[in-house]
Amino acid sequence: MTNPTAAMLVIGDEILSGRTRDANMHFLAGELTKHGVDLREVRIVADDREMIIAAVQALSGTYDTVFTSGGIGPTHDDITADCIAAAFGRSIDVRSDARALLQAHYDNSGQELNEARLRMARIPDGAALIDNPVSVAPGFTVENVHVMAGVPSVFQAMVASVLPTLTGGAPLLSQSLRIMKGEGDIAGPLGALAADFSDLSIGSYPFQKDGVFGANIVIRGTDGARVDAAMTRLAEMFG
Repeated sequence: MTNPTAAMLVIGDEILSGRTRDANMHFLAGELTKHGVDLREVRIVADDREMIIAAVQALSGTYDTVFTSGGIGPTHDDITADCIAAAFGRSIDVRSDARALLQAHYDNSGQELNEARLRMARIPDGAALIDNPVSVAPGFTVENVHVMAGVPSVFQAMVASVLPTLTGGAPLLSQSLRIMKGEGDIAGPLGALAADFSDLSIGSYPFQKDGVFGANIVIRGTDGARVDAAMTRLAEMFG
């Protein structure tokens, strides 16, 4: 059986401008790998309504699960929630359970639940809330799309809330071997190895050290015996 598939949609002008470095994709990829879910695609889109809607619809229809990050805060450019609602043809409004969470949080901190903060309680019709133990304002799930904050600490907490609800497969295993030869010298034998082990992913990642070229060969797969066999063959080829 093949593992379930996932995609990630990163939303925000600040990512595309280079002002903010995205850390959420790296974290999500690692967590999904451990859970046996294959992250197959990551897209980054601007804070543009039509682009977000189109990307959500395309990814939702292609993969088992979609994660989004960014754009569910209190400011005018946080448009993700409205775009998710539009992508699935749902209405959106302030929801009582989300509002109650925010009200209790701001009451305890002595702050006002003003109109801007109340935007974070706007949830598409029929969505399930995603717990946020860091800053309370919830994410939400609509069909197979999990909508999360862009702040890394909050995103990570929301991923921890969602992962137990997903059906996982076999965790991805990997082994690597450093070869002190250039990629041009190893390409042929490596291609033959990849053909013999087509059920595995075999990647070559070049480096240069002290003027000598080499490559880290990484073999990945869900069958430990097959990964071991491929690594043994690789070591024999270049040992």
